[in-house]
Amino acid sequence: MSTPSTWFRPIGEEVAVFTRAHAQRLPLLIKGPTGCGKSRFVEHMAAKLDQPLITVACNDETSAADLVGRWLVRGGDTVWQDGPATRAVRTGAILYLDEVAEAREDVVVLLHPLTDHRRQLFVDRNDEVLRAADKFMLVASFNPGYRRGIKELKASTRQRFVALHFDYPPVEAEVEIVMSESGIEGKQARRLVAWAQKVRVQDELGLAETVSTRLLVMAAQLIMSGLPARVACRAALVQPLTDDRPTALALSDLVDLTF
Repeated sequence: MSTPSTWFRPIGEEVAVFTRAHAQRLPLLIKGPTGCGKSRFVEHMAAKLDQPLITVACNDETSAADLVGRWLVRGGDTVWQDGPATRAVRTGAILYLDEVAEAREDVVVLLHPLTDHRRQLFVDRNDEVLRAADKFMLVASFNPGYRRGIKELKASTRQRFVALHFDYPPVEAEVEIVMSESGIEGKQARRLVAWAQKVRVQDELGLAETVSTRLLVMAAQLIMSGLPARVACRAALVQPLTDDRPTALALSDLVDLTF
């Protein structure tokens, strides 16, 4: 039974795939746009499987040493401190690398022995070779459309994973999600989702990222707090999406038409 913070609305067979991948000790790659529920899904599955979850939010400074661990000086002594990957491998936790494509190249190299039959982590700095505990699972996510051509996962790396494709939910499912996450009534939730549906098909707006379900939930939460719907939408939807004034005005006009 999930807690409210790990509630997830399945869309396809993602729960079954994750469950079987975990049982078969297979690594899992989740592909999808920003704010479509990738991280929430992993949290939900960790709770469902009653497994500890260790999450690393990757960025372009995330290195192999950050994941494995390092030697530290404490009180005149030099002591080893495990990094998140090492802790997960030792304890049999689910290791979730969020936006793994953003990490440095040495992180991907580090993961290769964990994503094949060896299920091993080489901790060179501590002269250890760790075999993953039985219930250890590596889960990674990335946005294949983000900064295309600058940072992408190599095909040889992607083929080490079972993969799931996420997208923004169908209309009825997205309405349900917005209502469940915010407590907003159905009529307003439908208006928010309708606004998002219109924006997502307007390529001429030139948005770097389109409207995420996460943003819709935030807008709904502001409305539930008592903020007028148009004000809430401009703050939670329009302004986070663009700094371009004409684009923001076009989005605001659409807010006015919707609300």
